Amino acid sequence: MGAGPDPVRGAAPPPHRRRSGFRLRDWRLSTKLATVLVIPSVAFLVLAGVQTRGLVGQTTTLSDFAEQVGIGRQITAVVDRLQQERDRSAGELAALRRSGTGADRDAAVAALRPLQEATDRAVDELRTAAEPLADADAAWRVSYSEALEAYDQVVNIRAAVPPAVLSGDTVLGNYHRAVAALLNLLAEPSPGEGRRALTEAVLRYVQLARVKELSSRIRAELYAAARAGRYEPDAQVTLSDLRAQQLTALGAFRVAATAEQIRRYDRTSVDPAFVAATRLEEQTLPTGEATPALLSAPQWWAATEQRQELFRQLESEIVDDAVGRADDASARQLRETLLVAGGIVTVLLVAVLISLLVGRSVARAMRQLRGQALRIAQVELPMTLERLRVMDRPVNRIDVPPAVIDSQDELGELAEAFVAVHRSAVDVAVEQAMMRRNVNAMFVNLARRSQVLVERQLELLDDLEREESDPDQLENLFKLDHLAARMRRNDESLLVLAGSESTRRWNRPVGLGAVLLAASAEIEQYQRVRHENRAGLHVVGHAVGDLVHLFAELLENATAFSRPDTAVRVVVGPDGPGALVEIVDQGLGMSQVALAEANAVLAAPPAADVSASERMGLFVVSHLGARHGVRVQLRAGREGLVTRVRIPGHLLAEAPAPGLDPPVPARMLTGQAAAASRALGAATAELPVAGRHPVSPLLRPQPGPSPHSGQSPQPALPVSPLTGRPLGDVAEPAPAGPPALAPAGPPRVAPRPRPVPGRAEDVLAPAVPAAADGGWFTRQGPTSSVLGVTPAPARTPVTGGTNERGLPVRVPMAQLAAVSSPAGPDRAAVRHEPDPEAVGGMLSRFYGGVRRAEAEETTEMYLPRDEGGRRQ
Repeated sequence: MGAGPDPVRGAAPPPHRRRSGFRLRDWRLSTKLATVLVIPSVAFLVLAGVQTRGLVGQTTTLSDFAEQVGIGRQITAVVDRLQQERDRSAGELAALRRSGTGADRDAAVAALRPLQEATDRAVDELRTAAEPLADADAAWRVSYSEALEAYDQVVNIRAAVPPAVLSGDTVLGNYHRAVAALLNLLAEPSPGEGRRALTEAVLRYVQLARVKELSSRIRAELYAAARAGRYEPDAQVTLSDLRAQQLTALGAFRVAATAEQIRRYDRTSVDPAFVAATRLEEQTLPTGEATPALLSAPQWWAATEQRQELFRQLESEIVDDAVGRADDASARQLRETLLVAGGIVTVLLVAVLISLLVGRSVARAMRQLRGQALRIAQVELPMTLERLRVMDRPVNRIDVPPAVIDSQDELGELAEAFVAVHRSAVDVAVEQAMMRRNVNAMFVNLARRSQVLVERQLELLDDLEREESDPDQLENLFKLDHLAARMRRNDESLLVLAGSESTRRWNRPVGLGAVLLAASAEIEQYQRVRHENRAGLHVVGHAVGDLVHLFAELLENATAFSRPDTAVRVVVGPDGPGALVEIVDQGLGMSQVALAEANAVLAAPPAADVSASERMGLFVVSHLGARHGVRVQLRAGREGLVTRVRIPGHLLAEAPAPGLDPPVPARMLTGQAAAASRALGAATAELPVAGRHPVSPLLRPQPGPSPHSGQSPQPALPVSPLTGRPLGDVAEPAPAGPPALAPAGPPRVAPRPRPVPGRAEDVLAPAVPAAADGGWFTRQGPTSSVLGVTPAPARTPVTGGTNERGLPVRVPMAQLAAVSSPAGPDRAAVRHEPDPEAVGGMLSRFYGGVRRAEAEETTEMYLPRDEGGRRQ
């Protein structure tokens, strides 16, 4: 079977060139289509992204601008509260310096506390409104932080007002810085470049807030002088500077404000409360060298409080107008951005959708074409080849399916080309199947012819072995006999190679031990096989021949690739519903790669090719195992290989009834098969292996009279290991009687029939004595008894006429009496040689019938019926 060194394999085919992603010709079609579609789309996306990014940036800027402008309401509220607290603190501080009693301090604290609490509430509202602007631009966050720090300083300086320990400039300076920081924060929003209207909207309420701030500081100075009862030395200079700045801020407001806003300011300026405060303020203006008048503190505070409220209302309207403009600009920019982005996405989606439809059409056609090609290569063509391989009749033409693509473009033409290739491949496969069928028929004819010659050679060897008495010549004949048996097994291997079945069949179950013994008899080195059969299992008759062939190949492999001085163990045991046979040798073994390849061949029998002839045994075992469902597996043992053969349960049967077995063939000239098996087991337990001389009990001394009786002992003869019978002639003792009546001379030697060397048919023959007469004509001639005496010829078999083919129709049970009748007493009979001309004519008719059967191409085989009338 070729379990030795691995055969030299041919050079491996050159590896395929690896696909490279940098070579355009190696790209897949889907990749190329995607590239054609993606590159323009990416270019469009880049340009659209740049445009969209600018729009998104402007939208973000305007959105932040709108939020910053919207928080101007809270900023102006804080500024107004701080101005109220600052102006009142300036008056209370001046009054405390004038007469700082405890009651005055308590009154100042009581007057300032509501204003301070109002300021704190306004600042808290500002903090809450500024939380969403935590991610605003850095400049706004810096201004916001500065405003909060300035307010913290105001909170800290409040405690210094009641004691009047600090100067007014120090206390009021903290308030001035806090208000200035808030006004800077109010002016921080910027809509970006190119948006002058929004910038002017911010500038309007900022300038008005400055006008209001300067008006508040003038109020603080005059209120402090009224509470102190005098002007500070530099008070007039400060008032003049504040009035100048107020006029400048008012002019800037009028420049930036709209006509409507100017009209609103004018209407506010002519309000009676506003006019009253202005007239009081004019009384404090210096005229010549006269001292400016001091105003009444309560009157001045009440009048300016109304004027500041008018400024606050006008400021709120202008801030609301700016907020509205900012929100409108932000919403308009957002809509424009969304429209542009939506247009870009729509155009891109339409382009991608059209591209996908076109690409999907091409890809679907390519996928269908690829699927058809793979289905042809992997399913349809292998199935066609398999059908052609197992089909036993000629096939004219096999239709192929049409193309899956019916378009008129290049892909449709390519699909038609695939169909043409498929049709050509099927035609070639049909031609090859016909050629293979013819080759197989040639193999079968050659194997049959060779089998006929081998069978004739075996018959001739049988005759020579029966007539030979020289042990050396007999041993040579045995070697020739085994070589002929191996030649017959090679012929059967050729039949397996050609897909035909063996001609050796049994219609009764046979013991598994007998099958293994028969397989041992088929190999040359059968002496080295040791059987360990602990299960009385039987094999169905139709599988006996193939199992003998399978085990013979395995045993041949085990003995051929192991040392001659080692034994091969065959262990048989049950395996669930089936049986397990292990063949253990101590040979060369196989590499892991070779074991994997061999097991793959055993698991899936390959088709017959040149490699099958190189490793014929492996090919035959795999096909015979697949034919009957027998699993064969090789694995490495401690020394050599272990072959595990699992026989399924459907190949096992009950032991047959011994009384219904057919007659013993002529070549089975030994005792019963059970006795032969026991003799083989006893003999093989002590058989020598190659390389050592045999020891007893192969040459056993025959028991005889002692030397004192006057008779010489008979020489020992070799015993056949398969039949258990002595080989050669046996000296026949003299008849009992007085010594004087015995003739003088050496003892007479009676010729014994020579048992043939053990073969499969010898071991598998049933243990039933031959019938006295009856039986069909066989290759071996009329059946012989155990003692080698030829019985009388059989009677003419009972037939039921002839069928349409001219063959006799057998009548079931007609020959049962002849088959089952016990053997008669042993008696000598003269063997009649057949007429050569009659035999030649019979063989010619038989050969002509075989030729007609082959011409009819039928695989039906007529087998004998069992007791119930069923086919075996």
